[in-house]
Amino acid sequence: MADTLGAQRAVTAGTLAAFSDAFNRHDADALMGFMTEDCVFDAAGGPDVHGTRFVGREAVRAAFEAVFRSFPDAHWGSGRHYVAGERGVSEWVFSGTHAEGWRIEAEGCDLFEFRDGLIAVKRAFRKERPRQPG
Repeated sequence: MADTLGAQRAVTAGTLAAFSDAFNRHDADALMGFMTEDCVFDAAGGPDVHGTRFVGREAVRAAFEAVFRSFPDAHWGSGRHYVAGERGVSEWVFSGTHAEGWRIEAEGCDLFEFRDGLIAVKRAFRKERPRQPG
C-alpha cells in the first residue's frame, strides 16, 4: 500500500485493531485485504510444531472461513495491539460456541510479521482449556 509519494505505509496498532474488527464481523473479504498474496497463517492447533500452516490467500481465507463455520458466534474481545517495526502482537480473549454445542473462552495472542504495509505472517496461540458446556 504505497501512498501518493511512493512511500510504504507502516502497519500500526490501529491496523491490527481494524483487522481484529474484521474477524469479529466474520468478514473474510476485509481480512484478506490486510494480507499479502503469499501470506502464511499458523493456526493455534494442529499436528506440527507450528500448529496447522496455511500458505497463500486462498488457503488462509479458507482457514478463516472454517473458523467462522465452526464457531458461528466467534468473538475476539479485550483486544490489545502492539507494533514494533515489521512485527506486531495482538492479545485477545476468544469466545464462542462450537457447532457441536460446546463453548470456549480462552486468552490468546497473534504474532505478526509485516511486509509492504500488509500482514505477511499470522501465528495464533491460545490457552488450552477443557470444553465448557454450551
